[in-house]
Amino acid sequence: MAVKTEKTPMGFFERYLTLWVGLCILTGVALGHFIPGPFHEIGAMEVAKVNLPVALLIWLMIIPMLLKIDFGALHQVKTHWKGIGVTLFINWAVKPFSMAFLGWMFVSTLFRPYLPADQLDSYIAGLILLAAAPCTAMVFVWSNLTDGEPHFTLSQVALNDLIMVFAFAPIVGLLLGLSSITVPWSTLLLSVLLYIVVPVIVSQAWRKALLAKGPQALTNRLSKLGPMSLLALLTTLVLLFGFQGEQIIAQPMVIAMLAVPITIQVYFNSGLAYLLNKKLGVAHCVAGPSALIGASNFFELAVAAAISLFGFQSGAALATVVGVLIEVPVMLSVVRIVNASKGWYEAKT
Repeated sequence: MAVKTEKTPMGFFERYLTLWVGLCILTGVALGHFIPGPFHEIGAMEVAKVNLPVALLIWLMIIPMLLKIDFGALHQVKTHWKGIGVTLFINWAVKPFSMAFLGWMFVSTLFRPYLPADQLDSYIAGLILLAAAPCTAMVFVWSNLTDGEPHFTLSQVALNDLIMVFAFAPIVGLLLGLSSITVPWSTLLLSVLLYIVVPVIVSQAWRKALLAKGPQALTNRLSKLGPMSLLALLTTLVLLFGFQGEQIIAQPMVIAMLAVPITIQVYFNSGLAYLLNKKLGVAHCVAGPSALIGASNFFELAVAAAISLFGFQSGAALATVVGVLIEVPVMLSVVRIVNASKGWYEAKT
């Protein structure tokens, strides 16, 4: 029997994340336009193509999220193997490739006349980076909102994070190569090391130390780190849009055009995962989070990798940030669809 937990509402900052991102866009664009000097100084703080201030901010974002993950939950994978299999198929065999196709269709073809010609490849690269990393943190919120099976969600996220250590760089490299985008392999591998491997090691060592003091110690630490993680994300966005300001002022519709393939990708992958789970007879409490995990993205990692690979002012960085902008409203709409269709899902066919 599935173990239920009390439904956890979204926190104030998570619920209005799109609003905060919008305010960061306006703030960053304004500051970058009127006082560009500090942004250029921050952009110059690099070692081996890694921007040190941004690296610190990314770690502040990612480590608290990974602190929630219990890799010991991997033994539960066999309990919900059908749902796990569907989500893995969507995350690693469908989503990155469908996003590459949508990027080609919209960015390289339909919207090509309206986008900066020198940024087309960079936009596609950003979309690929966004789709190649399954979501880690917000998935727990989406799962709770659909009465998802908590053990399934935890084991699925732990398995995805483990796979990401080994699969993120090869998949990104393959798709960038297929899109005729030069792959800076040394920078890509360094990004994986800095933004996946190191945070996983640090977070798991920290988690073990906290749990040695009792479960409440971990809970208390997570409650304190949550606001810090969000603040780090918003600060990073201000920096990004400070560098992107001139481009956005010149072509404000770029954000709307980049949002199109991202939005389609979310609905396509969540719908496909949901239908596959129904076909396999998976319980709704597993199918819901399976569809949501299959659709959402680890945008913090995507932003960090885009900055490392292509720079602050790149179209890749902008494309990943658009993913942050639309994450909450689009995923909440998927949650509503999953909840509203429960009767249809559980009906005998």
